[in-house]
Amino acid sequence: MKPFDYTRADDLQTAQRALHEGGTVIAGGTNLIDLMKLEVMTPGAVVDISRLDLNDIRDHDGGLYIGAMVTNSDLAADLRVRRDYPVLSRALLAGASGQLRNKATTGGNLLQRTRCPYFYDRDTSCNKRTPGSGCAAIGGELRNHAILGTSDDCVALHPSDMAVALRVLDAQVEIESLDGTRHLRPLDDFYRLPGTTPHIETSLEPGDIITAVVLPKPTGGQQSYRKIRDRASYAFALVSIASVINARDGKIENIALAFGGIGARPWRDTRVEDMMRGQTVDDQLIQKAGDLLLSDARLLEGLEFKADLVHRLLSSTLTEAVQ
Repeated sequence: MKPFDYTRADDLQTAQRALHEGGTVIAGGTNLIDLMKLEVMTPGAVVDISRLDLNDIRDHDGGLYIGAMVTNSDLAADLRVRRDYPVLSRALLAGASGQLRNKATTGGNLLQRTRCPYFYDRDTSCNKRTPGSGCAAIGGELRNHAILGTSDDCVALHPSDMAVALRVLDAQVEIESLDGTRHLRPLDDFYRLPGTTPHIETSLEPGDIITAVVLPKPTGGQQSYRKIRDRASYAFALVSIASVINARDGKIENIALAFGGIGARPWRDTRVEDMMRGQTVDDQLIQKAGDLLLSDARLLEGLEFKADLVHRLLSSTLTEAVQ
């Protein structure tokens, strides 16, 4: 690990100034410390925000306000989350080991970096790690990589389970900048697709700090989070799906679907949802929904199996929702 300057911020303004001057934020540190040890990330200055008062969960306009420093364990266990947003609780519990959930924070989860092995291997080229160096994954060994939202410069996968649930719940991210507070909604406005600049992953500007995630009023319906992975223990998703479905007599009245394991960001395609509303769930509808979702997919060699997993996961999710 390379030497770095350390600042512990006691207030938001101190943290913002330090970040604006080029510092890198650290909260729980469950991702950043690993990257610094491997010298994949080598910040010259680290700004510790763990002392900031951002760890409350409170009611907000019929929904829920979740501070950026709330741990994944506390968020998953909150009675309001378990009752009104169970898809979020299930996604968090599926996302990491208990030890990591005790340290990982809500804001940090949103900002975790890709788990592409080429990103971690400093002997290979990676445009996320070193802009302009190339992407060794393309033409390399692919398995847990994205098939939607990719580019010729990057096929890395967004790793978060929590963010997939937040996308299906239409959450917004509260950001405090030197110019004031702003909110980004949906998460598509927070995450940037790789394009030709995969090293720029979010819409955050220098000095910006995520202060909270805000959930809208609960919509009811059957909520679930399904995750396919290589092993039952702690592992990242090959394909996952977060769903909120209202159905009656076998017909879908309202539906929201978000996918993990397939996109460069948590993936939601409202075309698929619009097509299914008012329809009876059967094999034909499921096939049509999967085909539409994957119509823009880039199935490089080694990733073809993900298309079949998407169809299977859609089938089990929709079938259970209308039973």
